[in-house]
Amino acid sequence: MSQSTVPRPAAASGDGPPTPGAGEPADGRPSGPRSRGRGGRGRRRGKPAVHVPDGGVRWRDRFRRDRALILMTTPAVLLLFVFAYIPIAGNVIAFQFFSPYAGDGFFDSLANSTWVGLEQFQRMINDSYFWNALENTLVFSFLQLVLFFPIPIALAILINSFLHSKVRAWAQAVLYLPHFFSWVLVVTVFQQIFGGAGLVAQTARNHGFADGFDLMTDPGFFKFLITAQLIWKDAGWGIIVFLAALAAVNHELYESAAVDGAGRWRRMWHVTLPALRPVIALLLVLQIGGMLTVGLEQYIIQRTAVGPGASEVLDTYVWFAGIRNGQFSYAAAVGIVKGIFSLLLILAANKVAHAMGEAGVYKKS
Repeated sequence: MSQSTVPRPAAASGDGPPTPGAGEPADGRPSGPRSRGRGGRGRRRGKPAVHVPDGGVRWRDRFRRDRALILMTTPAVLLLFVFAYIPIAGNVIAFQFFSPYAGDGFFDSLANSTWVGLEQFQRMINDSYFWNALENTLVFSFLQLVLFFPIPIALAILINSFLHSKVRAWAQAVLYLPHFFSWVLVVTVFQQIFGGAGLVAQTARNHGFADGFDLMTDPGFFKFLITAQLIWKDAGWGIIVFLAALAAVNHELYESAAVDGAGRWRRMWHVTLPALRPVIALLLVLQIGGMLTVGLEQYIIQRTAVGPGASEVLDTYVWFAGIRNGQFSYAAAVGIVKGIFSLLLILAANKVAHAMGEAGVYKKS
């Protein structure tokens, strides 16, 4: 008969410790699996604990996983850093009377230029032409926000409703085409239609109306003319983002709404527009943040026709009052003020987007 492996009970008498059984180690610790700490995970001896981020993946593992994307974005980040962030240091000339001829190079001229403190900003505040340019900029931006911004949304919904793919592709190509035209060509087309010798003026004269029709030289109509040119040139290009958002909408939502008795307008209001709402909020925040930047070339081309009083904006004001006349310090001062207020606008618009439940440019922490 084989010997039993059942441990024998300890002796009833005696002062010594009980004799360990066959299944129990001599040091008194229980045999079997090693005891585990909290959560059932043991820690190996001799190896320090590795910090794991909240996502559960170490940064080295994430770098290996995303190294292809990081390499793809590295050139763009470098270009942004070199051409957008490093030049910010040059804004120091706004506190000087900077002259590029004060030294052999930029840094030598910077060191030899006279420091004037806030004199350039005081000059800007006391300049009536600056306030005229600011007023025109805000008026143009408001009209573009009200009249231009909704048009790409409407065009995207209209094109998305086309059932035939060839009709949809043809409509997209026609709407995209004006975006690639230069502003010189755009202004020329409008001149041939709405100018004093344009199509509309000639048609009016042929039907016995009085001469003098010329919208291209009317200062009062210039703000609407600028907005119309912008709509014709860039409204079609703006539908790309909205079409991409509509492509991600599940078509079963439209089918379910149709089964429930929702018509075309109801489906657009309860399915299409909610799908576009995050994109609309993001682009609206960016549009508000860029209200002080309306462009340069479009206004310079038509400046002579309507006069600087109607066409002067901050971008053209910086060019004519600062750069063209060699007053680089004054131009830098206006650029600093413009940048600060643009940042405040985009932060305020993003806060409103958060209050409405949207992510905006960045998510609320």
